[in-house]
Amino acid sequence: MAMISTYCPHFNGLRRSSPKLDSSQSQSFLQHINSQLRLASSRKPCRAVTAMAGSGKFFVGGNWKCNGTKDSITKLVSDLNSAKLETDVDVVVSPPFVYLDQVTASLTSRIEVSAQNSWIGKGGAFTGEISVEQLKDIGCKWVILGHSERRHIIGEDDQFIGKKAAYALNEGLGVIACIGELLEEREAGKTFDVCFQQLKAFADVVPSWDNIVIAYEPVWAIGTGKVATPQQAQEVHVAVRDWLKKNVSEEVASKTRIIYGGSVNGSNCAELAKQEDIDGFLVGGASLKGPEFATIVNSVTSKKVAA
Repeated sequence: MAMISTYCPHFNGLRRSSPKLDSSQSQSFLQHINSQLRLASSRKPCRAVTAMAGSGKFFVGGNWKCNGTKDSITKLVSDLNSAKLETDVDVVVSPPFVYLDQVTASLTSRIEVSAQNSWIGKGGAFTGEISVEQLKDIGCKWVILGHSERRHIIGEDDQFIGKKAAYALNEGLGVIACIGELLEEREAGKTFDVCFQQLKAFADVVPSWDNIVIAYEPVWAIGTGKVATPQQAQEVHVAVRDWLKKNVSEEVASKTRIIYGGSVNGSNCAELAKQEDIDGFLVGGASLKGPEFATIVNSVTSKKVAA
């Protein structure tokens, strides 16, 4: 729902050049962004603005990455099963492939299970890949696609990731769609360019946005201990929501949850959660600690207070 904010964005390091978008709506959007840049650079006092905050339920995902053993995951699942979690939060965890069956068989139904990747189409002679059909067969409800480690280490490009997302959605799996810029891209003023290009690759092919959660994860903050300030995260989330409004629809912009990832932990989650357009988190290392992950899930109470 829309809320009034006294937030005044400082788009430092986000954009210096306008992207080459096609539609007249896109051009209007760029004019809006440029006006915000001029406002920030003028150093005039901030004025109240209306921010279109998301209307979706708070969402927290735990990406366990390539971590864990049978014993450690048994302990983690036990901690999660006994944790007291706020009811108005969608909670998802994403174990390594080899432990998916173990987790789906033992984890409380309060928490859904996600895979960390999926293949671009139906299974077959694709050594090392996992199909959407196989993930659904063992009870997965979600899949993380486009994570920076898949983009920058494995080499997956925007179009390949978009096609994977489209296939997963068509087969009934929810998608946590990751976007985010490298440090050098932020320093070059290309944060918006990068994020919008990655968004467009999803928007060009997905059948619907109903089961998509967007995870903004600045690459320079993932696993580094460096966290985007609440204001830095909020300004990108606002821009992403505006992009959806201008390039997809106002309804999609309002309903689609935009979550933040990048060294989120039990100490910083409350301040981040207070930001209007941060609809939850995708958590890395802290999701391997049951009590701390519960603290992050329960940070939704900070959003209630802020509202």
